[in-house]
Amino acid sequence: MSRRTVAFSLPPWLAHTLRAQRGPVPWSAVTRGALAAGPLLLVAVVVGRTSLGVLAALGAMLAGINDRPGSRRASVKRLGGPALAGAGGLLVGTYAGEHVGALALTLLLTGIGLVAGSFSAIGPVASGAGTQLLVASAIGAGMPLPEPGWERALAFLAGAAWLVLLRLALPTPGAIAGDYRFDGERDAVAAVYDAIAALLDASGGPEATGRRAALTAALDHAQDALAGPRLRRYASSAAERRLHGQYAAALPLAEAATAIAWGGEAVSGRAGEGPRRLAAAVRDNAHTGPLPAPNRSAPALRALDDALLHAADAFDQTEGSDLHARRGTVTALFRKAFGAGGREYGLRVALCFGASVAAAQALHQARWYGQHEHWYWLPATAVFLVKPDLGPLASRALSRAAGTVLGALVFAGFAAVLPRPEGLVALVALSGALIPVATRHFAAQTAVVTVLVLSLVMVGGEPQASASRIGETLLACAIVLVVGHLPMPGKSGGGVRARLVAAGDAAHAYLVHVLSESDDRAERWTLRREAYRKLAEARGAIAVSAAELPALARHTEGTDEVAAVLERLVDTTTACAVHLDDTGRLTPHHIEQLTQLLEEFERGRGRVGLRAIELPIAV
Repeated sequence: MSRRTVAFSLPPWLAHTLRAQRGPVPWSAVTRGALAAGPLLLVAVVVGRTSLGVLAALGAMLAGINDRPGSRRASVKRLGGPALAGAGGLLVGTYAGEHVGALALTLLLTGIGLVAGSFSAIGPVASGAGTQLLVASAIGAGMPLPEPGWERALAFLAGAAWLVLLRLALPTPGAIAGDYRFDGERDAVAAVYDAIAALLDASGGPEATGRRAALTAALDHAQDALAGPRLRRYASSAAERRLHGQYAAALPLAEAATAIAWGGEAVSGRAGEGPRRLAAAVRDNAHTGPLPAPNRSAPALRALDDALLHAADAFDQTEGSDLHARRGTVTALFRKAFGAGGREYGLRVALCFGASVAAAQALHQARWYGQHEHWYWLPATAVFLVKPDLGPLASRALSRAAGTVLGALVFAGFAAVLPRPEGLVALVALSGALIPVATRHFAAQTAVVTVLVLSLVMVGGEPQASASRIGETLLACAIVLVVGHLPMPGKSGGGVRARLVAAGDAAHAYLVHVLSESDDRAERWTLRREAYRKLAEARGAIAVSAAELPALARHTEGTDEVAAVLERLVDTTTACAVHLDDTGRLTPHHIEQLTQLLEEFERGRGRVGLRAIELPIAV
């Protein structure tokens, strides 16, 4: 009797729910979390301003959710931008809650949701700002506190500013041994050289595509780490200019490595040794030392050796270089916010937020909450649920429900035995320390945040509210799941298509520049960086959409194939650029590959509404 093996796989939305990020424990972020919300609350309790301490701890907590690995410079924008938006939301929500009725308040908060949701489409920092704007506006309108709105906003902002100060002042691992100012920046640039070496090692093998994507991620991270705001006028020191030059020197190396991987031939292990030595030199802020002897048997290898020599020279220079990144104009940002993707997402956020505010107001007016006005939990929960950068909708809803139940039960157990308020203050400090670790999974993050917020609420004078928080969370999950799957005006999947259109335009601009045989290599590297960055953004959005329930996932079917074609097109364009530098003309193989890829793109672009890309040369 034959035995049949039945393959079983989880549906994408459930598989995503069970997936967690991995990596080392960010001990520096854990330390900052322990020193942020808890100590702020303790000081406020001691001086008799508990309610302001609660708001300061909330500001520190929300900033802590955005406290991710990276440079100090980049952290100012990543933490400070959303905090400013949150303070504004708290100010508006407080005065609106005090002076307008339930219907007007619901309409006002719905309008804020529309604007905040639209601007969230601009990027990660804008998304974080939109989240804090909406959460803080709900808290301001629904949390009964004695202070006026401006005091609440200042306390909230002070809590976030305290975490930013900790981020700037406290050393991170490896910073003491090197230059204290450039801890994250130096690691980010070194990671680029390591990623180049890894791509060279994988050339000719099945892992080459994944290693090229990892190189793109490393370049994006380094670019962001170096592009943050300067904190002092004299920040552009010789050391900083040298670090910028080391990043710029990695770009031709990355270009040559991509061309080698595109050729599909394995190279000797010696090829990756040079970039690894450069990575070590960046981390140690040292000279490169001797590099491997060149191997100049092919155009891509000759380009790699020339780039190595150029990089070795750049390591001993203090002349700065630009980061080969375009600054977004205000017009472009507004076009992105109110384009198809921004409009669709803004409308969905507004409907979810507005519906949750309306439900919370109805329950509040019916005294479902009893004598305590804490109706903000329902709309605040809906905000976190509807954010696409936190994962697919069904995955977020399941994780939020499970995390809230777990967090509420854990808090109920602690609240029964801990002394008040000192025990609850210690629980706040412990929860703040756990947030950087818990961000690896949305359910874990929800559980930790639930414990922290319930502790703050009880310290602020509210009674134990674990049961009602569970009920409100489940109601918010139901609202968001229903509204999130409603048909929207226009073509669904606008966010994914908008990113794919941007990636297609960037790929086309890069292709045109390379085939025009321009001598402006700085412009070429800028266009190449932009093309790969836009593709990475599109790939991320496509992956999230593919893990939605079928009712939503079907609207973006076929986009992953188009993105894959665009990636191969950009890789081929890079190989063409390297070959043109060496010989001044393309081979028939290059022309054939470009033509084939453009034909594949033409067959798939109509399904997702992309513009055509034409080969800008005579074949």
